[in-house]
Amino acid sequence: MAKRPDLPSLLSAAPDAPKSRTAEARATASRRTTRGPGGARAVDVREWLGGIRLSAFMMIMLGLVLVAVLVLVPTIATFIDQRQRIVSLQNAVQVAQSRVDELSAERDRWHDKAYITTQARERLYYVEPGEVVFLVVDDRDPAKQPAEQKPVSDTVQQADGDWMANLLRTVTDSGLAKTAVPEQTGSTPAPKPSPSE
Repeated sequence: MAKRPDLPSLLSAAPDAPKSRTAEARATASRRTTRGPGGARAVDVREWLGGIRLSAFMMIMLGLVLVAVLVLVPTIATFIDQRQRIVSLQNAVQVAQSRVDELSAERDRWHDKAYITTQARERLYYVEPGEVVFLVVDDRDPAKQPAEQKPVSDTVQQADGDWMANLLRTVTDSGLAKTAVPEQTGSTPAPKPSPSE
């Protein structure tokens, strides 16, 4: 460690002090940093750490900072958790408010006589006196209608082939089917007239 100059030597060298200090700083800097391999500067860590002085005041301040961190971290975590909960509750309020708006609009529609008449016709099949109603029983495309099934027999019949293989084939066919109703092949039968015609 460098020896500190005493006060009389500093006072006598006052006019030259800036020059000597800069020269001394350059010498110290050149001692601290040396050129390593490849031209990179290497820092002497031991000398740098030796320049740090820990006083009692600094230790007390570091302790206070550590205590402050230990006190504030749970508080900050609670704050963040509460903010997230507030945001989720605000979203729930917005969803509930949109539902309330939809229900209010539907309630307002029920005050309109035309809407009530339309709903009675569609939902309950009500008609005005003198009107004739035609009900279409099955208005699907004939190609998409299910094929008629064979009549059910009262007698027990012998099954052809292995029942386990048939069961497995039926399960896999139904699992791989794209539609619930099998498509008909060949000609499509003409639709039967409804009883109201």
